Amino acid sequence: MFDFITKRSFLVNLLAAVAMFFLLAVIFFSLLPVITKHGEQQTVPDVRGLKLEEAISKLEAAGFDAEVRDSVYIDSIPPLAVWAQTPDKGAVVKVNRTIHLTVNKTVAPMVAMPDLEGLTFRSAEMMLKSMRLNVGDTIYKPDFATNTVLQQLLNGRTLKAGTMIPEGTSITLILSSGRGNTENPVPDFIGLTYAEAREILSASSLNIGSVIIDPSVSDTANAFVYKQYPTRKNEIGDFNMVRSGESVDLYLTATKPVKDSTTPVAPAEEE
Repeated sequence: MFDFITKRSFLVNLLAAVAMFFLLAVIFFSLLPVITKHGEQQTVPDVRGLKLEEAISKLEAAGFDAEVRDSVYIDSIPPLAVWAQTPDKGAVVKVNRTIHLTVNKTVAPMVAMPDLEGLTFRSAEMMLKSMRLNVGDTIYKPDFATNTVLQQLLNGRTLKAGTMIPEGTSITLILSSGRGNTENPVPDFIGLTYAEAREILSASSLNIGSVIIDPSVSDTANAFVYKQYPTRKNEIGDFNMVRSGESVDLYLTATKPVKDSTTPVAPAEEE
């Protein structure tokens, strides 16, 4: 056995194998910087705001790979435009580095409209922002709760809480401007229909308070006002005064009262 392993042919083969191993190791480590492009660095270009195809072309021309990592919806940029990139613009990295892109969605996701009524303007604004909705027009209307949301509108119509709308939608807010400083006589609503009384209240910048409906009423809009509070005049005949933003309570009946009467007309008795 000793004679076998000490034969010249075996030693030559072993030495040749060792030499080949070291030669391959030297070649590998010599080529490693070339393979990994060690020392070759490039500045990442800015592709934010570009269409996806343009962004990929620009990155590849600069020696980078590109990959879409995520998507968001931003109403201020076009669909499929790049919103963010990682690494960011100006970063110095190795060439062939993969740049991850976040692009804008083509269709806006739907969200449920929150209930903003009664919130302060600041709270409503923050809630809309958290749900990726925008504050549109703000319209002020006299009311006692200053700078609170009285109504939420979309395209001029009341928008109910829970309605599904696209992200990025602008919501119109009706806000309270507080009570007015000027006092005016209370309008006379006796004998008017409820619909007519509402129009006068709106034109006078007054709010509808409590609405007390007589059991005989089947059509509220066409029911008649037979009593109001505050009344047109007080006990000594002077006009009662109200300010913008204050409320008037209305009492409705199916029978039209006599003008200036504060009680409904009693039905005629049968003989």
